[in-house]
Amino acid sequence: MYNNYYYRESMLHPKIIAYVRGDINGDRIPDGVYLTGVKTADSPFIQNITLVIQDGRTGRFTNIQLIQNSGYNPTLFLGDFTGNAVNDILIGINSGGSGGIMYYYIYSFINNIPRLLFNVDVYNEEYQYTVTYKDNYKVEVVSEKNNKKYIIDISNRGSDYLNEIYNQDGKLKSPISGFVNPLSGLYPVDFDANGVYELLAYQKIAGRYNADSLGYVLNTLKWENNMFVLDNQNVAIWGSSYLNKI
Repeated sequence: MYNNYYYRESMLHPKIIAYVRGDINGDRIPDGVYLTGVKTADSPFIQNITLVIQDGRTGRFTNIQLIQNSGYNPTLFLGDFTGNAVNDILIGINSGGSGGIMYYYIYSFINNIPRLLFNVDVYNEEYQYTVTYKDNYKVEVVSEKNNKKYIIDISNRGSDYLNEIYNQDGKLKSPISGFVNPLSGLYPVDFDANGVYELLAYQKIAGRYNADSLGYVLNTLKWENNMFVLDNQNVAIWGSSYLNKI
C-alpha cells in the first residue's frame, strides 16, 4: 500500500537531481539547466530522468525526454563543444551495470531549439572492435572504425592465468576472443586550450570475461563537419611491478 502511494506521488512530483547555470541559447543571459527524475524508495536508482531548461530571459521551461532515462548519479556539464562560443549540455548517467557502462548525451539549445549532438547509442554502434588472443602471450585489438591494430603483451599476467590459456611453448590451447565494452567514460577536455572542448572516450578491453580487464581504448573526438569525429586513438594498458636492481 505504502509503496504504491509513494510511486504515484513520485511520478506526479519529480525531484531536481542536478542543476547548472549558464547561457545555452546564445542570448548572453544565463539559463537554468536541470535534470529531474523520480527517486526510488530506499534506493539511489532514478527513473524518468528529464532535461529541463529555463530560459533566463523569459522564464519559460522546455522539457527534453532522454532516450535512456533511468540510472544512477546523473550529472550535468556546460561547455562549448562546437566552437560557436555558446555552451552545450553534456549529460551523464550511470547504468549501474557491472561493466561500468554509462549513458551520455550532448545537446545544443541555440535559439531555444534542442538539438542532439552526441548519442551514446550511436557511438557504441559506430565504434566496434575485435579482441583476439594470439600465440606467444599476445592479444590483438582491432578498431574497425579506423582500421587500426594494437598488440597487448600479457606475458606478465601470472602463471596461473597463462597456463589456462597457453601450452608451455606459448601456443594457444584453443582460440579465445575478448571484447570491448560500450562507453564507460566521456570526459570534456580542452586539449588545444582554445575554449572548445574535445571528448575523451573510455572503453574497457576485456579478455575471457568482463572482470578480466586488459586495458582501455581511448578515443578523442572533436567537432568537425557538423559531427563528432575521431581525432586520435590510443590503447592504455595496465603496468606491472618493476624492481630496479642495482
